[in-house]
Amino acid sequence: MVAPGLVPQRPGDRVKTDPRDARKLARLLAGGLLEPIHVPSPELEAARDLVRAREDARLDRMRDRHRLSKFCLRHGRLPTSTWTIVRRKWLGEQRFEHAAEQITFDSYLHAVDLVDARIGKLEQAIRQTAEQGPWRELVARLRCLRGIDTLSALGLVAEIGDFGRFQTAEELMAFVGLVPSEHSSGEHRRQGSITKVGNSHVRRLLVESAWHARRRPKVGYELARRQRGQDAVVIERAWRCQERLYQRWQRMAGRGKPQQKIVVACARELAGFVWAIATNQPLRSV
Repeated sequence: MVAPGLVPQRPGDRVKTDPRDARKLARLLAGGLLEPIHVPSPELEAARDLVRAREDARLDRMRDRHRLSKFCLRHGRLPTSTWTIVRRKWLGEQRFEHAAEQITFDSYLHAVDLVDARIGKLEQAIRQTAEQGPWRELVARLRCLRGIDTLSALGLVAEIGDFGRFQTAEELMAFVGLVPSEHSSGEHRRQGSITKVGNSHVRRLLVESAWHARRRPKVGYELARRQRGQDAVVIERAWRCQERLYQRWQRMAGRGKPQQKIVVACARELAGFVWAIATNQPLRSV
């Protein structure tokens, strides 16, 4: 299978017949100019739909929370905590003078409660899928990395599929759009922002996980629990990932780089460690 949108097309060619297409595809295939695509299995597509359903619910929750917060702000009700049980208790105690205001508030609060329950059910289904699917071992290995738990690990596996189709870690980095764009000619080289091509879901998961690199390397209780029973090579690679990403963060911060650029650079290197763990690359001595 090849990507139809990446088949080279000559401008001005307005004659299209099956024999001509067959000859053109044969010449392009012989010249290595066709880009193959990965066809996921039905089980992988089902897991991908589940992870994306949770992502849609997260966006719905953010919108519902904003509506409720702005309604309270318009009426001078300022919560003293973040979205925790304490805030939910505080919201349940709010009363308004006019019936129309109370009905509006109750409607917004009910929408938040519904989407919270929806996310809870989806996350439970994601945990069950990660533990029972054919990718159970791969998800368990990826969870050894700091910042990657069941949701992120299953999301990476479902979106990428076969990690073996990438010969190098750089190919995976380019696939998710985390490599810098470039416009160079002769001795002049100019690199710009990242390309942002490919799978945006994977790119978001890697960037969110890379925020953990700003803290010093350590293995806390939750991470130690996830690493329990895993191969020593995977655990050692996960530790090297923490050290490398933290050093990268400190170096770039010392040069005055903004955090948005730093976290993207760390996400790019995190993609390399994900690829190495997923493909069982041998651990190099340092």
